[in-house]
Amino acid sequence: MALTLRSGVLMTDTEYGTALLDERSGEYWTLNPTAAAVLRVLLEGRSAGQAVTALTGEYDVSPREAEQDVARILAELREARLVSDPGPDAGR
Repeated sequence: MALTLRSGVLMTDTEYGTALLDERSGEYWTLNPTAAAVLRVLLEGRSAGQAVTALTGEYDVSPREAEQDVARILAELREARLVSDPGPDAGR
């Protein structure tokens, strides 16, 4: 199962990146262009490793820094309950 936005979460592009709105709570989050790029790659069904590759190709960032960024962004999206996915332990 690929990463998806949780039901009731809307996404729209802004001039500053991407905004996510949780219709249930009324809360919204703004993602900078880096976080938005990571989210888009993951929503396309691609892996965290492919998100790392996308970041290193687009920005002047080392693979290690990109890995840390992707992991942090994913953790924050999960913690905010904005996304649904099998998580890091799926399939074990």
